Amino acid sequence: MQLEVQPHGGKLINRIAKPSEAETLLEKSRSLRAIHLINRRISDLEMIAVGAFSPIEGFLCRADYENVVVNKRLASGLPWTIPVTLAVIREEAEEIELDEEIVLVDSHENSLAILQVEEKYAYNREREARLVYGTTDLKHPGVFNLYRRGDVHLGGKITLIQRSSKIDTFARHRLDPIDTRHEFASRGWRRIVGFQTRNPVHRAHEYIQKAALETMDGLLLHPLVGETKSDDIPAEVRMKCYEVLLENYYPRDRVLLSVLPAVMRYAGPREAIFHALVRKNYGCSHFIVGRDHAGVGSYYGTYDAQYIFDEFEEDELGITPMFFDHTFFCRKCESMASIKTCPHADKDHVTLSGTKVRELLSQGVLPPQEFSRPEVARVLIEAMKG
Repeated sequence: MQLEVQPHGGKLINRIAKPSEAETLLEKSRSLRAIHLINRRISDLEMIAVGAFSPIEGFLCRADYENVVVNKRLASGLPWTIPVTLAVIREEAEEIELDEEIVLVDSHENSLAILQVEEKYAYNREREARLVYGTTDLKHPGVFNLYRRGDVHLGGKITLIQRSSKIDTFARHRLDPIDTRHEFASRGWRRIVGFQTRNPVHRAHEYIQKAALETMDGLLLHPLVGETKSDDIPAEVRMKCYEVLLENYYPRDRVLLSVLPAVMRYAGPREAIFHALVRKNYGCSHFIVGRDHAGVGSYYGTYDAQYIFDEFEEDELGITPMFFDHTFFCRKCESMASIKTCPHADKDHVTLSGTKVRELLSQGVLPPQEFSRPEVARVLIEAMKG
């Protein structure tokens, strides 16, 4: 029987101050230089602290950053595909000394963490955009956010003093990696498949999840609830969709719904690897990778997010990808299918564009049952009324 999945790098990182230390650090933080974090960086901060980004213990220093951007690995050689960095403006960086402790605060001046500044270094935005996102087009949301950032990275380990106020959002479903691992163990799950989503689950997603679940002990439905594009469906609405879907169509003892408080980078293939490694840290042994995973627009090929896994040995990733093709309801098969299992023509397949679905929902019209569960569609219709 498969043993518990080891965290990436072999150890689940914990950079949260112990309760006995937190008050002392909070008092200390009042005398430190403060750096204000936007929500995106607050999300990264907390993901580092709870071990979701294991083995990273802080914002990347230069050697790790360079290797991640160029080689898709940390300086140690361990696979890692997305740079997790803290950028400040040049004038701010010039005032900061190496080995200085600074406090990271939110927009309300709440002290969140202390950063021990090990390095400060300039970086090449154009190169990072080209290598990580595959484009320098500012219409790409990841590239746009990259070009809005400061000119200098601060690298070093962090110690989290307190969570942000957003910790109460989705509190019932907010489980850290240590929590999901305990939950899997208590349920006796050994083979766990993770599913990443930033959209409501429609029938094609449901089909993929259930097909994977046929050979797994459990499914971690792990919606990303950090910052996404402005035109993505709000996380609160998506969570209602997941809840009604699970209540009516999934075996309760085989599925765990938990939020991932990370931000979307929309980095396509690189983010597919990143998402897999994060789910490994949450305790998953397998990870579903579908069509155009973490993609946006037409920047990536339909299955590039699957091909990138060929660049790594399975044992060095430590999590098994489960690749799925485009799925749909086939009227002739009278069932969900994919191009791998269905011999019929496109005209027999029930597929709708996102634009068409939004148009139907805005008119209060339920999409075909073969495309979306009516309970989910009703939640979306009600949200659009508001």
